[in-house]
Amino acid sequence: MARSKKTAAFFDGLDRPAIVEAIKRAEAKSFGEIRVHLHHGPVSNALEAAKATFDRFGMEKTVHGTGCLLFLAPDSRAFAVIGGSGIHEKVGDGFWSEARDLAQARFAEAKFTEGIVTAVDKLGDALALFFPKRGPADANELPDEVSED
Repeated sequence: MARSKKTAAFFDGLDRPAIVEAIKRAEAKSFGEIRVHLHHGPVSNALEAAKATFDRFGMEKTVHGTGCLLFLAPDSRAFAVIGGSGIHEKVGDGFWSEARDLAQARFAEAKFTEGIVTAVDKLGDALALFFPKRGPADANELPDEVSED
């Protein structure tokens, strides 16, 4: 399936190293795990697709249930922000909408990398508040790279 010019510009214009650096910075403060996933092709429901991706990546299996996922499906102009049971128990439903809305405000300005980084920073702050790193023994449980399918 051929991508639209806007979708191609989205994928080509993302600063993946800046996103990975934001993930590393956020994870350095906590026992949290953050992933950013880019989905090629349309989705009918971004939240359901995000949940399926979260499960496929084994993100609920983090030690403290602190996995967080930013799922983006540019072909559908849709995205979702979700988290594991440990962090969700602390922040509640409204938090995920707030993180999504922060990103959306930047996306509306065509600042896609900045939107993702802003959401990652918000996730990192919440993880640091509720699951602060207590020493260097915290293993990186999930890859920090931006994943795509």
